Amino acid sequence: MKKNKILFLLSIILILSILFTGCNYEVADIEKDYENKLEVHYIDVGQGDSTFIEFPNGETSLIDGGTRKSGEKVVKYLKDLGVDKIDYLVITHPHEDHIGGLPKVIKNFDIGKVYMPERTANTVIFEELLKEIKNKNLKINLAKGGNSIIDEGNLKYIILSPNRNDYNETNDFSVVTKVEYMDTSFIFAGDAEKDSEMDIIEKGYDLKADVLKVGHHGGRTSSNDEFLKKINPDYSIISLGAGNTYGHPHRETINRLNKIGSNIMRTDELGDITITSDGRKLDISAGTTVKDKNEVYYIGNKNTKVFHREGCGSLPKEENQVIFNTLEEAIENGYTPHDKCVK
Repeated sequence: MKKNKILFLLSIILILSILFTGCNYEVADIEKDYENKLEVHYIDVGQGDSTFIEFPNGETSLIDGGTRKSGEKVVKYLKDLGVDKIDYLVITHPHEDHIGGLPKVIKNFDIGKVYMPERTANTVIFEELLKEIKNKNLKINLAKGGNSIIDEGNLKYIILSPNRNDYNETNDFSVVTKVEYMDTSFIFAGDAEKDSEMDIIEKGYDLKADVLKVGHHGGRTSSNDEFLKKINPDYSIISLGAGNTYGHPHRETINRLNKIGSNIMRTDELGDITITSDGRKLDISAGTTVKDKNEVYYIGNKNTKVFHREGCGSLPKEENQVIFNTLEEAIENGYTPHDKCVK
């Protein structure tokens, strides 16, 4: 009997030691519930890029700031949202159409962490950017593929590239990021081109995403077939300026996006685009057009009486557009389908 009591006490002591020390045991990550939604704002900055993210945990991130002349618009856009701090400033690469507005942004807001690739530029605007970063006593974090900016269970903000420091093209140094919020996800591709895209694929990252911010304003040297197939986005956002001298978006890219059935939304046609996620479904707004993830609308040409799918490269000018919610509605109004984009 005495021996049994001793064994029982030893067992109790062992159990208590496991519970209170936990030296060799991991506690499962507890999924956090958020009251707020994830909101992604693709700001229309003309021929440039600027994306603002409001995370459900209350933090924010700005990816790029458009051209120099876009600085005032970006600042006003954020102030209209009631923003006073940018927790994570992501500078994808040192080209003017991505960093031009950032000196003004840094002057006007409190900045938390700054992420940049290991790539510099011998330009006046890049020097101004570094000067403003120094004036705010900010530390630059070198962005590298595989690093996490946020990792809170069901909310993740991950860096997918750059994965090397010997690319020939500055665009391939672009910081590519992914946001995952429960069942929804977004990829922001900067100006990354094929070399970087292939490195991202070879690293084996989870690339499936609901929304892709298309690389390099829809340029043909980005968004290669294999990269797009891995992502397979329901929506592809292209940030660009109307009538730009680069010919963006290039027909090759539009064809590749159409081939995978992605709905294309362009800032030169729709202006500012906002996508809101509750973790399960997406709500999309652009101007006065609001739709959910599974809706498709058609755009008619008042002059030709032809209607197109959203994202078609042959859309009429905005003043000649008429919106139909269904294919049947367009036909009933005497419009015929475009032979390229409506099958």
